[in-house]
Amino acid sequence: MATLPYLTSPGGLAKAFNAIQSAATPPKVSGDFVKTVLGIRGGSGDNMTTFLKRIGFASSDGLPTEIYRKFRNQQTSGAAVAEAMRSAYSEIFRRNEFANLLSDEELKGHIVEITGSAADARNVTLTLSTFNNMKEFADFSAQEAVDQLAGDDGNSVESVRDQIRESLPEPQNKQRSETVGLNIGYTINLNLPATSDIAVFNAIFKSLKEHLLTEDG
Repeated sequence: MATLPYLTSPGGLAKAFNAIQSAATPPKVSGDFVKTVLGIRGGSGDNMTTFLKRIGFASSDGLPTEIYRKFRNQQTSGAAVAEAMRSAYSEIFRRNEFANLLSDEELKGHIVEITGSAADARNVTLTLSTFNNMKEFADFSAQEAVDQLAGDDGNSVESVRDQIRESLPEPQNKQRSETVGLNIGYTINLNLPATSDIAVFNAIFKSLKEHLLTEDG
């Protein structure tokens, strides 16, 4: 049976994550760094050090990863945690790609199925709590929108964004437009995913607004 990452003290995750964002990036995410700089002492510190490796914040030899660096950037921290969760809990997201929206009972069912543990086992409770604590720092909206647009065509995130950018005509004589008060309307044709989940569409248009529809065109 597969194992899923969890913390023996899930409540310490917020303390560790907040400390990571405020502290300088270390040469290595070592036990000393976790216990001294992040302030997670004792056995919980050892557990946290291993956990950070399992969720992709550090490599097997403790080197900070790209996800670690993205998490420290306030603009990309939420997406970084979402990416880390999709990787660390891939077995759960394989069963439901919107696992972050599931109820506790639904999540617990997947955890029991994946691990083979009893429903009342301590590791099941801790895994569920760790997942939920980590989810508080995650932003799945932009990633889910791009994933839906990419579909099964093998398109990368950047290629999808490039395709949308290419549908926007280049602004002509911006200064003249501002002078005469001319408003130009753009028509963007998107192949939207086949879903009835309004959250998916909200995420797509939020991503368009944030990343593409800027005043610079």
